Amino acid sequence: MAFEQDRTQTHAGWSQDHTEIYDLVFRSRGKSFEAEADDIAAHVRARHPGATTLLDVASGTGSHLVRYAQLFEHVEGVELAPAMRVVAQRKLPGVAVHAGDMRDFDLGRTFDAVVCLGNSVACMASTAELDTAIARMAAHVAPGGVLIVEPGWFPEQFLDGYVGGHLVREPGRVISRVTHSTREGLATRVEIRFTVATSEGGIKEWTDYFYMNLFTREEYTAAFEKAGCAVEFLDIPWRLGTDPHNAPGLFAGVRK
Repeated sequence: MAFEQDRTQTHAGWSQDHTEIYDLVFRSRGKSFEAEADDIAAHVRARHPGATTLLDVASGTGSHLVRYAQLFEHVEGVELAPAMRVVAQRKLPGVAVHAGDMRDFDLGRTFDAVVCLGNSVACMASTAELDTAIARMAAHVAPGGVLIVEPGWFPEQFLDGYVGGHLVREPGRVISRVTHSTREGLATRVEIRFTVATSEGGIKEWTDYFYMNLFTREEYTAAFEKAGCAVEFLDIPWRLGTDPHNAPGLFAGVRK
């Protein structure tokens, strides 16, 4: 499959099968969506103590959003992938999870905080798209509000040929997840292969692909500044219990 076709698939989200086991696999690896949401809320309120509203861009299956809804008076989500929106809406029947692309969404209102996690912004195909996505998110931040973005790997941190693996066992089901990451120019191609065996359905196998650009720290910083945000990089191991070969930290911007 051509690079741009694969990148379109990345924008559209994981396969239906992947989406249905997404939370289970990450939680079994030690990821706590709740602890991460608590951490994000703390970073928001350190910069905007009175923050009461939050927008989660690329909200995925809504697991962070469930916790945000307990921490803020009003929350909403934006998600491009239909399968993930279905899962999120199932968890959050009273919360708006909008269909939208971070490059052009417009909700017609602002929030005290806008958050984008999961390396999603690194799926932009160029620095121009990165600038556009950050600008769109910043446009939804009220003056004095906070924009927090999790980047992808920086070029000097990416490990070409990196492989990972994980096995989930539960009654009647075993899930194997194996990954292989390679560099293609200024981008990364992550191949994720699943084997799922169930007592009733037998064995199913499939492969998903995830593409990210290796934007530099300076390119992220420039995108925030162009969008009218004073920005700092939080060089912290905030992703609890997950593979250390993940994103290097967080960018936190305050809209001027």
